[in-house]
Amino acid sequence: MVNGLTLWGNCQLLPLGPLREPLTALRRADVVVIHHADLVSEHILKDIESMIQGLKKSVPMFLTKMDPTYLFEVGIINAKIPLTALHSATILCVSAIGSAEPFVKRIQKMGALHVDRIDFSDHHIFHARDIVMIRARLGELEGKFGSKPIVVITEKDYDRDPEILKQLYPFKVLVLCSTLRVLPYRGSTDDSFKKILKDQLKLELPAAS
Repeated sequence: MVNGLTLWGNCQLLPLGPLREPLTALRRADVVVIHHADLVSEHILKDIESMIQGLKKSVPMFLTKMDPTYLFEVGIINAKIPLTALHSATILCVSAIGSAEPFVKRIQKMGALHVDRIDFSDHHIFHARDIVMIRARLGELEGKFGSKPIVVITEKDYDRDPEILKQLYPFKVLVLCSTLRVLPYRGSTDDSFKKILKDQLKLELPAAS
């Protein structure tokens, strides 16, 4: 899976860059997935496709996106909130994920009045000092725009520590829930994506005796 927004970064391996293996490892791939494809231009997608086919011409390629579906409020997980709740609101995106840019870009597309962000490093565990910093930024936004801003986080960040986020009260904290969707591209569809995954699993997993 390739992040369409960040691609290969500086093409260096960890810890000097984002790659866990050299790009030539793509030759071993049975399927290539370009994620967040809806957030990049068609020109860039063609460049990615050309680069991948230069390494392995016959590999199937699929484009995917994260499709926002609903929100829920921290502490009230069973009540689904429509995405329209973010319309005309002041939003502070808070995340501790590998690539926050797609998350923020999707929030920006939801009709908010203003979108600010605080990005922590991937897998960061929120501490009391982080809550103090977030509350300070929320206070600044409230003073600037004249209404209480809303904090929006990812499901991953919520699952890491849902309790500490309650300390942001009386500011509302909403969790954005999304589903993975395969985009139509050169005959590739959601059904063909599922089929190729099933076929590969049948090849790799021995039949039960």
